[in-house]
Amino acid sequence: MGPKKPVPWRSFIVALGLIFFVPFVYALPVLAQEGAAPPAVQQISGRIQPGTGMQVYRVSGLNPGDTLYAYMRTTSGNLDPFVALLEGSADLLALQAKYQADLQKLLAEGGDIAPGLEALRQRYFLAWNDDGGQGYAAALEYPVTASGDYLLLAGGSLSSLGRATSGAYTLTVGINAPQVLTGDAKPQGPQGTPIAVLDQQTLGLAQRVSEITGTVSADQPLAVLPLADFDPGDTLEVFVTATGSVTGTSTSLQPQVILRDYGGKPLAAANLDGGETTATLERQLAEGGSGYTVEISGAPGTDGTPTTGEYRAVVGFNAPGALQGTVTAGAPPSLRLPIPVQVGVKIDRISEVDSAGEDFTVIGSVRMDWQDPNLAFSPDTCNCAYKLYTEKEFDRFLAEAKSSWPDFSFYNQQGNRWVQNRAVAVWPDGSARYAERFTATFQADFDFKKYPFDTQEFPIILDMILPNDVYELVPLPGYSGISPDHGEDEFIVGALTVAPSTVSDSAGADRQTSRITFSFTAPRHLEYYILQVFIPILLIILISWFTFFLKDYTRRIEAAAANVLLFIAFSFSLANNYPRLGYVTFLDAIMAVTFVVNTLVLLYNVQMKRIESKGEIERVERIDRFFDWAYPLSYLVLIAVVAWLFLRPM
Repeated sequence: MGPKKPVPWRSFIVALGLIFFVPFVYALPVLAQEGAAPPAVQQISGRIQPGTGMQVYRVSGLNPGDTLYAYMRTTSGNLDPFVALLEGSADLLALQAKYQADLQKLLAEGGDIAPGLEALRQRYFLAWNDDGGQGYAAALEYPVTASGDYLLLAGGSLSSLGRATSGAYTLTVGINAPQVLTGDAKPQGPQGTPIAVLDQQTLGLAQRVSEITGTVSADQPLAVLPLADFDPGDTLEVFVTATGSVTGTSTSLQPQVILRDYGGKPLAAANLDGGETTATLERQLAEGGSGYTVEISGAPGTDGTPTTGEYRAVVGFNAPGALQGTVTAGAPPSLRLPIPVQVGVKIDRISEVDSAGEDFTVIGSVRMDWQDPNLAFSPDTCNCAYKLYTEKEFDRFLAEAKSSWPDFSFYNQQGNRWVQNRAVAVWPDGSARYAERFTATFQADFDFKKYPFDTQEFPIILDMILPNDVYELVPLPGYSGISPDHGEDEFIVGALTVAPSTVSDSAGADRQTSRITFSFTAPRHLEYYILQVFIPILLIILISWFTFFLKDYTRRIEAAAANVLLFIAFSFSLANNYPRLGYVTFLDAIMAVTFVVNTLVLLYNVQMKRIESKGEIERVERIDRFFDWAYPLSYLVLIAVVAWLFLRPM
C-alpha cells in the first residue's frame, strides 16, 4: 500500500460543521416554542347523567407554544361525545343562555341548519370537535396562543337540540402529546399527569328534583324511594311533610326519614324522635354512587304506636329549594322511577278448552317494550342501528343487560310453557323489544251455576319477577287481541281486555310486584244443548203428558215406566259432558225436576189403577180431568222457579 493522502483542511471544517449544525437545525422548532411544557397525558373517567348536559374541566397554566389535545370516547350508554374549549374567564351560564337564544333563532329560520350550527360553534368556542376520532369519538387539537386557564367542556353532541344521550366516558387530555389524537395515548401511572380538574361550580351542579305522594299505614309501614345515580360532590335534599291522616285515625303522620346506601347502611336521618309533621334532610355526597334509598316511616306517637298518614315528599340533588318543598320546573328526576314495561298478549289459537279440568290451552305471542339506560349503547361500537339477540344469543343479551331485564312468569300457567322462538331487539337509546311465541295451558276458575247458560272468564295473568319499584307493567297500545281464526267452537269468544294491578309477592306484603291480566269472557254456543239436551227433555215431558189421555191405566203405567227408564239412560249419556261439581247447576236442577216429575207420573198412574180397580170410576175420571191440565201447568211453574233461582242476575 502506498502512503496515505493528507486530509484537506477544508474537508475537516465541513465535517465539523455538519456534526454541530444539523442537530441545531432540528432543534430550532423546539427552541422556538417559548415556554413550551414537556409532553404530558392524563386520562379521566366520567359519566354524563340523563338530562344533565355536560361536565366542565379547568385546564390551568397553559402558555403560548403549548398544544392542548383532548380525546373523548364512550364506554357505556349511548353517549355521542362532544368536546369544546373556552377561555377560563368565560361566564359559562351567561354564554349558555346566549348560545341557546342564537340556536333557537337558527332553528326558527328553518332549512338546513348544519352550516349555521357549525358557524355558531365556531363563533362561541375557541375549538370544538364532534366525531373527529374513531367512530363517534371526539378529538380536539388547540395550539395555545395566550397564557392562562381554559375550560374544557365534555358532553353529548347535539344535546342542545333535544338529542339526549348519556353514559360513561373516558377523556384523555394531553399537552404537547399529539399521540392523544389517535386514541391510544397511555398516561404514566393510574391517571397520568394532572392537567384537567373537574370544575362543575363554573356551570353550577345540575339540579334534579322529584315529587312524590304516598301513604304510610299499618299495612304499608315503610315507603322506600330509590335514588337515581349521582355524581361526586352532589348534595342531597329531602323534604317530607304530612298531608292527611289515614281513614279511621285521628293522628297525622310524623315522618321519619333515613338515607341508606346500596348495602342498607344508614348514612343520615331526620325526625327520628317524631314530634314534627315535617322532616328535612340535607347531605353532601363526596363520592358518586348508585343503589341509595330514602326511607319514610312513621315515628312513634304519644301512645307509642307508629303514626300513619298521607305524605308529600320532594327529593332533590343540588336543588336548595327542595328543602322547602319547592319543585324546580323542567329538572330531570332525582328518583329512580320504575321503568314502565308495555306488554301485550295476542292469542292466535285456542287449541282446547277443558271444562272438566277448568283450564284452556292457547297458542299465542307476548311482546314487551321498555327503555332502560343500562341497555343504551353507541352505534359506532357495532356499526349497527340496533342489536338483535335471537334464541341462541339470548344468554349474551342477559350478560350484557348488566342490571336486570323485565323477566316475567304466567301466574296461572299449568305445566310447561313451550317457547317456539323468542328474540330481543335493543336500540342505542336503551329502547328494547322482547317478542316470544308460546304454547301454554292456563288455569281458569269456571262458575257452572248457570250451565249451559253460563258465561265464563278466561284469564292469562302475567307477573313481573322483580318488584314494582323496578318495573311497572302497562298495556301495550294496539297489540293485544284474539285472532278471528282462534278455532274455539264451544264458546262465543269475546274481546280481550287488559287490566294492570299490583299484588303482594311471596316474599311478604311489604313487597309489591306488578301484574297485568289479559282476559276474555265467553258464553256457550247453545245450539248443541238445544238439540241434544233440551229437545229430548221436552219430548220426555210430552210423552209423560200424552199418557194422561189414555183410558187404559195398565198401558199408562207401562208407558210411564218406560219413560222413566228412557230418562235414566238419557241422563247417563250426558254425565261425561259436564264436570262433577260440589254444587248444583241449572241443568242439574232441570234434570232433577224432570226425573222427579216423571217418577211422580208413574206413581200417579199406579194409584189411579188402584182406585179404578175398586170401581170408583167417576172419582178417577174427575181426578184425571184435573191433572190433564194441572200437570203441564205445574211443570211450567217448576221450570220457571228453577230458572229464577239459577239464571236471575246476581
